[in-house]
Amino acid sequence: MGSRLSLLYDNEGDVLYVEAVPPYAAQLSNEIADGVVARMNPDTGDVECLEILSFRRRFKNLDDVFELPLAARMKLLPV
Repeated sequence: MGSRLSLLYDNEGDVLYVEAVPPYAAQLSNEIADGVVARMNPDTGDVECLEILSFRRRFKNLDDVFELPLAARMKLLPV
């Protein structure tokens, strides 16, 4: 995929968007955890965006760990 990640927060809806690709109509949606929606490429199945609902509520207690059922591989891109 090679895209940079964008983090966008909707304060009114309390949703954090983690986007590798801007949303588009053909993306498939699947709730992969309670209140976590993955938007996926319809051809490859790659996760292109995560929507984390009730974001502030999830992180009220900083001792809690929030895990997603995803594998991640990150690398630095040239600036």
